[in-house]
Amino acid sequence: MIEAKLAAKSRADHKTKIRISEQIAVGSEEILIIGGPCSVESLEQMEQVASHLALAPVQVLRGGAYKPRTSPYSFQGLGDAGLKILAQTSQRYGIPTVTEVMSIPQIEAVVAHADLLQIGSRNMHNFELLKAVGKTRKPIILKRGLAATIEEFVFAAEYILSQGNPQVILCERGIRSFDTYTRNVLDLGAVVACKQMTHLPVIVDPSHAAGKRELVASLARAAIAAGADGLAIECHPEPSRSMSDARQALSLPEMVELVRSLRPVAAAVGRRVAIAPTQCQLSAA
Repeated sequence: MIEAKLAAKSRADHKTKIRISEQIAVGSEEILIIGGPCSVESLEQMEQVASHLALAPVQVLRGGAYKPRTSPYSFQGLGDAGLKILAQTSQRYGIPTVTEVMSIPQIEAVVAHADLLQIGSRNMHNFELLKAVGKTRKPIILKRGLAATIEEFVFAAEYILSQGNPQVILCERGIRSFDTYTRNVLDLGAVVACKQMTHLPVIVDPSHAAGKRELVASLARAAIAAGADGLAIECHPEPSRSMSDARQALSLPEMVELVRSLRPVAAAVGRRVAIAPTQCQLSAA
């Protein structure tokens, strides 16, 4: 790992804190919670999600505008219209947003509408895309490839860092296995390893790891116990009607309850979860 000189720790206490907004950062004592649907489906859907998740609270709203799907006949996202919905929701509810960028031509539009850019698992090895987002000045969530080694994962981050963007957040989202009971196998060992080897924040996506909503909360708590700096979790107003990844999406009340359940786990490992605003604060906002 010594060749990944930009991602590697220079000393044992070397940690990077990435600021997402004036109030929100990742890599600090406070756990970052990202929540929202797999795909942006409508303005009404995203406003319902944003208003409900303020109760958790969730600090960053996720939603895919461009969707990489195994089948070319599956819903591919709303594209530019989805980006505009994200931006409208962000402005109205004062919440930063993250969405996936799948190709170099999409970067300009995503940068104009979202606060964080996500590189999905399928594109972790797309080195030209990694270099291109490395030239932006937006925080980048880099998801581990479904069959990538930890070394390959860290070197993918190095591609982004080498272009001058220091704001890289590693995301463990499970790796492919022979077992089909779960969608993927959540590698918490990789979380610990990346925290030891690199100075970059590390978050976990238990939704894509599990593929089943009833497993997500327990995996989320385990991730925080293992030292993750944050979580990215899929939720939807009506999970069974989600246009993508319906099986793994939590309902909005389940998402709020999950965040509440993280507090004692975070406290046990010297971290904390943000306190939900009061109803008066929400009304004032």
